[in-house]
Amino acid sequence: MPSEPDGPTDMDTACYLEPTWNAGRDFAQREIRGELVMLNLLRFRETADYSQNPELAPPQPISGAEAYDRYVAHTLPHLQKSGGDILFMGDGGSFLIGPEAERWDRAMLIRQKSRGAFLAFAVAEAYLAGIGHRTAALADSRLLPLVELPR
Repeated sequence: MPSEPDGPTDMDTACYLEPTWNAGRDFAQREIRGELVMLNLLRFRETADYSQNPELAPPQPISGAEAYDRYVAHTLPHLQKSGGDILFMGDGGSFLIGPEAERWDRAMLIRQKSRGAFLAFAVAEAYLAGIGHRTAALADSRLLPLVELPR
């Protein structure tokens, strides 16, 4: 029987900042009727990295959290115009139940009126103009689409 690895594996150190092609396809094809909520788990860089979008960089270095706040300020009007909104945004930390070494700096719940509205929002040019703040801010993230169960 194979033994367990002693140290971290590639899976343990992988960072997720964008959906894979397969994940995007699966989401686009998922039969979601009505509203959905996106659970965001966010881990920030200590210092924002604007190397991919220098045109958005502030004159002085800022933290990843500050860069993400700029992303939210840019994004919220576009999100609301598309029928979505922020339901909850809060500081994170270590899990009460979960891996002891895993922490998330912030958690957010974003409501969107439909899968189609979310997909249209995610590719809108006006929204994408500020996405570089998100890229600069994040060291790692998770995005989980949630659909409410019938009661």
